[in-house]
Amino acid sequence: MTQTAIGAEDVTWTDPTCPVARTVDLIGDRWSLLIVRDAMDGARAFTDFQQRTGIARNILTDRLRRLVERGVLDRQTAPSGRRQLYTLTPAGRDLFTVIVALRQWGERHAFAAGETHSVLVDEHGLPLPRLQPIGSGGDPADVDTTSVRKNR
Repeated sequence: MTQTAIGAEDVTWTDPTCPVARTVDLIGDRWSLLIVRDAMDGARAFTDFQQRTGIARNILTDRLRRLVERGVLDRQTAPSGRRQLYTLTPAGRDLFTVIVALRQWGERHAFAAGETHSVLVDEHGLPLPRLQPIGSGGDPADVDTTSVRKNR
């Protein structure tokens, strides 16, 4: 399956040749990203997502449906048969770096100095190092050292 096959049939692309625009079109709204964040943190049931986010039931229903349609979440019936459980697909798990990047940006720019916030830690209980894109030569890459090549 190609990446464009991920639930793409129902999306009108903001910019059909830009991967950033397509990604935002697929999962870029606030609630979808928070649902993905919570799925990465162990939320599985509708009530898990609702309690963690405070999202209205109708909006949560819509976002879960879209995330399933777009290949970010899988939905299965719980063994009890009474509720649906949601798990990340490989495409959903692949959003981990995006969530970490958003978290780290928020740690640097969305809190006042000294203001407390949650911290993402590794299996040793240590905070993750800052994400840094690396260029083909092994040097740090940033907005000054990269450009977009448009394919035609």
